[in-house]
Order: sequence, then structure tokens, then C-alpha cells
Amino acid sequence: MDMKEKMKRWRLVLGNASESQFQTGLDGGSLLSAEEVLMDEALAALYDQGKGAGLGQSGGYHLSKWLGDVRTFFPDDVVSVIQADAIERKGLSQLLFEPETLRNVKPSIEMVATLMTLKGKIPERTKDTARELVRAVVEEIKLLLENDVQRAVKGAINRQKRSTVPSGANYIDWKYTIQRNLKHYDLDRKIIIPERFYFFNHKRKSSQWNIILDIDQSGSMADSVIYASIIGSIFASIPALKTHVVAFDTEILDLSERCKEDPVDMLFGIQLGGGTDINKSLAYCEQFISDPGKTIFILISDLYEGGNQAGMLRRMKEMRESGVKVIALLALSDKGVPSYDESNARRLAAMGIPCFGCTPELLPELLEDALMGKDLSGWTGKNKQV
Repeated sequence: MDMKEKMKRWRLVLGNASESQFQTGLDGGSLLSAEEVLMDEALAALYDQGKGAGLGQSGGYHLSKWLGDVRTFFPDDVVSVIQADAIERKGLSQLLFEPETLRNVKPSIEMVATLMTLKGKIPERTKDTARELVRAVVEEIKLLLENDVQRAVKGAINRQKRSTVPSGANYIDWKYTIQRNLKHYDLDRKIIIPERFYFFNHKRKSSQWNIILDIDQSGSMADSVIYASIIGSIFASIPALKTHVVAFDTEILDLSERCKEDPVDMLFGIQLGGGTDINKSLAYCEQFISDPGKTIFILISDLYEGGNQAGMLRRMKEMRESGVKVIALLALSDKGVPSYDESNARRLAAMGIPCFGCTPELLPELLEDALMGKDLSGWTGKNKQV
């Protein structure tokens, strides 16, 4: 990067107030090109002390045009940050209630969280547009995770044992068969001639595993709630799993039926914010445990208990001792582990219940390890674990 390019970047960072400083040695002309001037104006509308006050207000930078300019001049990851800053710094959430404005917003986790928080205030004329934005994010996340989740679940359940007893072409374990027959490779014909085929064992029932997602819907868990709800809908689409999705604050919201239908409806059924009663949610979820040895219970929470702390710890311990595979995810997000109750996390860890933050991309691997009965303490190196 040459010196002029570096100066341009610093000029954009420092804003219009530094313009005179960057004109020195440039014959009094502007350092920025015409397109970069528009980029500078878009940033100034939000970040400059003077101009920012006019963003979205009468006589100021029209919000729809501003959103359009931001999406034109900046990459997607930067657009998401700028949009979130607009809501936090300028209180522009009310302006997202206009359909023409929402159409210019880049779909993102942050925007979905904002709409979920404000859902009771969204006017009728904007609801369809809001759903379109939420659906765009849902589909993006499903596209990212669905195949990996399905592959992990089916791999763990169907491939635990192999058999040489013929079970039909659909059940051939091709990878293992090829590995065992490499010595039978025909150099002239350039093919492997298998001496023996290996098959997956399908004797066990396909619906043997029970998955319970217990989701803390307090405001600090917004990203985790969104990811967990969508992943819950993916679980529900897999016949080999019986899935229960529960969201809680001080009240319980059972989303198990909604997760089988439209995940967008499920997200709009969640109310972010409020208190936290983990013990109450655990008591509710206990009814879903009929075969502890075939149950995975995933609590997604920062563990700040506003209810009965002793009761919460006792229920978690009893659940694990009964044979349930219990996991406490402090976060299910790309943003790292948030603030959490370290005392409760240490107590759960002492019980043998792993507590860590997990990115959505790693969840399929975590689920596969749990289904295979592997020791989850090995996840310390992949995640921030207690």
C-alpha cells in the first residue's frame, strides 16, 4: 500500500474535521475521489459529532439512501457492524419500522435480534418485510449448518458398528470398504476390485436419541438464542432424533412443535429480555427424559440464576447421574464467550458437566462426539471451557 492510499484511509478514519490537515502538499485539493467522498459522507452521517445528529431526521441524510450507500461502498461484514452502530449510537430502531427502510437493511444476526426485541411494536405494514429479513438470515444459517448437522447425527448413530453381512447397496460403508481393499487395486484397469464389502449396522432403532435444547432467552443471549432456535429446527427435521426446544426467562415457552414447522415463526415466538429462572426450566424439561442413557440435554445459558440456585445445581447433578449426557453452553455464537456466572460454571464442571462457549460451526462435531459417547473434556482446546 503506497503512502497516498494510507493517507486516504486515515482521512476516512479521522473524518471531515481532518480534511485541512490532509490537503497540505496536495495543491489544496481533496485527497478523496468522488466515490470516496460519498463513502466519507455515509460514515460522517453516523460517526461525526456534527453530521450524525441529522441521520434519519428531517433535513438530514435519508435513512434509506444511507443504508443503500453503506451497502454499496463497504463489504458485508463491515455493513453489519455499521448497521448495529446506527441502532446503538443513534437510536434508529424506530426507523426500522418502515418497509422501504427494512428493504435496504443487510440481513444479519444483529438485525434479527433487534427485530425480535421490538416485535411487539412493529406495525402491520412492516411485518411482512421484517419476516423477509429474518427468513434471509435463517436460510443463510441453515445453508451453513444443516448438511453438517445431518451428517454428524447420521454418522454417529448409523456408523458405530460395521458388518460384513450383506445389507444392500444403500448400507455399504464405502470409505471403510475402500480402505480395507486398497491392496486389491488393479493397476492395469485402474480400479479397486473389492474382496469384501463392509456395511453399516442398522439393527438399532433410528429414533433412539432424545435431544433437549433448553435456551436462556435473556437479552445478553440474543445471538445464542437465534442460532440455537435454528439448529433446533434442523434437529427436528432428522427422523433419528426426537427434539424438544424450550426457551425460558422467568416463564417457560415450549417451542417443540413450532420447531417442526417454520423456524421464522419460532423466532418471532421468542421474547428476548427479562429475568432468568434456570431451575424452573430444568424442572419443566425433566418430563421429556424417558431413557436417560439415550438423552442429550444442552443448556444454553450464561448461568446467571435468578431463581433457586441450589435447586438448579441439584437438578443438573441428578440429571447427569441418571445417565443423561448434560452439556452447558455458555454461548452459541461467533462472538466468543460472554460474561457468565463463573461460580456456577465451576460447580457444574466439578460435577463432570462440561461448560464452554461453542461456535455454531463446531456444534455438529460436538453433537457427534456426544452421540458417540466420547469424553467431551477434550473440547478444552477448541473452546473457552471452564
